[in-house]
This record gives sequence, C-alpha cells and structure tokens, in this order.
Amino acid sequence: MSELRIALVAEGPTDYEIINAALRAVLPQAFVMKLLQPEATQPRMGNGWGGVLKWCHAARARHAGSLDSDPTLVGFDLLIIHLDVDVAWSRYADLGQEAEAMAREANWHGLPCALPCPPAADTCARLATVLNSWLGRAAPCGRTLYCLPAQSSGTWLAAAVLPPGHALLAGVECNVGVEPGLALLPKKERIKKTVREYRLQAPRITTEWVKVKQACSQASDFEQILLTKVAPPPAKEAPRV
Repeated sequence: MSELRIALVAEGPTDYEIINAALRAVLPQAFVMKLLQPEATQPRMGNGWGGVLKWCHAARARHAGSLDSDPTLVGFDLLIIHLDVDVAWSRYADLGQEAEAMAREANWHGLPCALPCPPAADTCARLATVLNSWLGRAAPCGRTLYCLPAQSSGTWLAAAVLPPGHALLAGVECNVGVEPGLALLPKKERIKKTVREYRLQAPRITTEWVKVKQACSQASDFEQILLTKVAPPPAKEAPRV
C-alpha cells in the first residue's frame, strides 16, 4: 500500500514537528509530509501567520474553485493548513500597512476575532471563518483540513510532556503563555522553541496523545476530522484454506 501524501501550510518549522507527531499518533497508515509554507525557496512569504496569509492569498490568485482541484496540489492526498489560535488576538496592521490595505481590498474577515475563553472552540470557529476569507475562491474541500491548536501548537507539546496538575497547564487552551512558558521552566524541564528541541521532544506527543486530547479539545477535534478525511487502509483478507 502506498504512503499517504500530505502537504502542510504552517506558521513555522516547529509546527511541522508538532503536527507530524500528532499525525503519527492518529493515522493507521504510513505517510510522508511536505512543508509547503514556510519554504526555503520562497523566503518572500516569510514565517508566522503572515506567511500563511500570503500563501492563502497566492492560492486565491492562482486558482478559482476547490483546493482539491488546484493543479499545484493534485499530487497530495491531504492539505493541512495550520494557524495558532492566538492569531485571533492579532491585527492586520501588525503585518504592516500593505497587509492592512490588502485586507480591506480583498474583504478579509476582521482581526482580532477572539471570543471569551473557555470554550476555545468559539474562537477557533471564528478563526476558521477568517481563514476561509483569505482563501476566497480557492475553497477548502474534502482533502483540506484546518489545524487550529489553542492557543498554539506548543500547547500540545506542553500537555504531552508536563505532568497533570502542572501550573503551566491551568486553563491550558485559553492561556497564550503556555508555549513561551516552556522556555522559562527550570533547566531540567525547559524546552526552547527551536526545531532541534521540538524535534527531540515531539515523539512524546505521539506516545502521550491520549493525554494531549484530554487536556486539549482542539487536539481531539483535529483527530476526529482527520479520520473523516483519510480513509483507513483496506483490511487484508484472511488466506483461504
């Protein structure tokens, strides 16, 4: 059986490590994942949520219709678009005057869009609507999945590596300080936000996925929707005797 081919549009390379580990916990079949954004050969896009916005804007300009039929994406079985939910507190002006003008011209949904938390799901729904507006005519369809960790992908890492009851996990999906808080822990627990350290720690997400889902409703939602997008591998027939 061939591997699943997954494309990822994300804020940064550390998010790749987190999402890759989550996929390994959920998917019953092998997969390969390519990071489309950020991409070293297209530095003009940049990192962060501004890079995701620019990728979506480029997709909108390139293709009108379902992303499933975008000729640049037809080689993939699944497209994952990631945004940290703390983006809901941002403003287009944070990216500069050009982005602010583009938002008005393209009629993007407004930022900030954060709602009271808990529940995190309300803000996630608002942020998904913002994402839809960035894509415009390039509509997400059957092979597109949004990954919206609250308040960041580092929250999933914290839920995996920290013991239950740890102070940093209090109100974990509503606390924008969880990911930066990992870098401020005592030396033996400290996890700096670098690709090297996240790659080293990310396998804990795979092995502790049940714990991550218990702490983070968005991880559970991600799993449920992912499994509806990806058909399980066919069962092998028992040998005839």
